[in-house]
Amino acid sequence: MVVTGALLGVLLGAACSDEGASPGDASPVDVGEKAGSMAPASPSPSPVETVATERSPEQLIEAGRSVYNANCIACHGVDPTRDGALGPAVAGSSLELLEARVLRAEYPPGYEPKRPSRVMVALPHLESKLPELAAYLQSL
Repeated sequence: MVVTGALLGVLLGAACSDEGASPGDASPVDVGEKAGSMAPASPSPSPVETVATERSPEQLIEAGRSVYNANCIACHGVDPTRDGALGPAVAGSSLELLEARVLRAEYPPGYEPKRPSRVMVALPHLESKLPELAAYLQSL
């Protein structure tokens, strides 16, 4: 317990220091000047582009399995190749279908739904995870 407290004190002290200056030495002007000296960030790729380009297919599939288990399993069941209690089997679902269903709770143009129900709601917080989810479902 004493070691943990001492370590916490060291970490807090290091986080508050500024190369030998005490925390009270910085004025709001100093902070603003430091922040203003930073170069502007270059445009970063979208979350979907980042996920798809920085991981191997195996990593995408494993991440997609985790997304499925955390968000889809309650309605679509443990096995995506079989119908769930509320949702149909989703193995093989395309990214286009997932974008329409997960982000907007609708179907892509010309898609014939497996069930007539409209139970699924939009889950827009999963937008950056769709490539992972698609990789997993298409791997089955």
